[in-house]
Amino acid sequence: MDTPPLHLFYDSAMQQQSAQLRWEQHTQRPLFGLALAFAVAYAVPIVRPDASRDVVEVCTAVEWVVWGVFALDYVVRLALAEQRMVFVRTHWLDLGAVLLPMLQPMRLLRLVSTLLLVGQRARMASQIRLTTYVAGAVVGLLMFGSLAVLSVERDSPDGNIRTLGDAVWWSFTTMTTVGYGDHSPTTGLGRMLAVGLMLSGIALLGVVTANIAAWFIARFEKDDVEERRQTEAIRELTEEVRALRGEVAALKGTSVE
Repeated sequence: MDTPPLHLFYDSAMQQQSAQLRWEQHTQRPLFGLALAFAVAYAVPIVRPDASRDVVEVCTAVEWVVWGVFALDYVVRLALAEQRMVFVRTHWLDLGAVLLPMLQPMRLLRLVSTLLLVGQRARMASQIRLTTYVAGAVVGLLMFGSLAVLSVERDSPDGNIRTLGDAVWWSFTTMTTVGYGDHSPTTGLGRMLAVGLMLSGIALLGVVTANIAAWFIARFEKDDVEERRQTEAIRELTEEVRALRGEVAALKGTSVE
C-alpha cells in the first residue's frame, strides 16, 4: 500500500486549521450577542423579583439556550481541531464550563459556566485588544457579581445586601480590595463569590499595572532607539565634516604650491 505524500497531510492540516479559524471568526459576533441576551435574562428576575412566572420561565429558557449554544460551539471547534486531545488539554477550562451546569442545575452555575465560555471564546479573537478585554472584564464582573450576590443574599435572615445599589457598592469595594465592611455576605455561597471577586480584582489590577509598565518600557525603548539614531547621524555628519576639511586643506596646499 502506497503512503500518501507528506504535502497531502500538510495541506489537510492547513485546511482543518483554516476551517476552525473561519468558524471562530464567523461566530464571534453572534456569540457576543447571545452573551448580552444571557446578561439580560439573568438580570431581569433578580432586579425584578416580582416578575411573573412566565417572565421567569422565559429568562431561564434563554439562559439554558445561550449556554447550550456556547457548549455547541465548543463541540464544533473540537470536531474541527486537527489534534483533538491537544485541543481538550489546552481548552480544559472550556470543557469544565460546559460540564459544570450538568452537575447541578443552579442559576449561579449557569452564570459561572457561561461567563467562562464567553471569556475563553473572546480571548481567542485576535482583534480584541488587551485594554478592551480588561475593561469588559471589569464591567462584567461588577455587573454579574452584583447580581449574583444580590440573588443569594437578599433573602438571608442576617444579610445586609438587600438592594441592587448595595450589591453594586459591595462588588466595587470588594474588587478593589478596599472592603469598607458596611456590606458583607453572610451566606457560604456569598462568601465564595466574595473570594472570587477579590482574586479577580487583584488579577485585573496586575494586568493593568503590567500593561502600563509595558507601555512605558516600549516608549522608553522607542525614545532610546531614536536617540541612538540621532547620535549615529551626528557622528556620521561629523566624520563627513572632517573629511571635507581634509579635502579643503589639501586643495589649499595644492593651490599654494
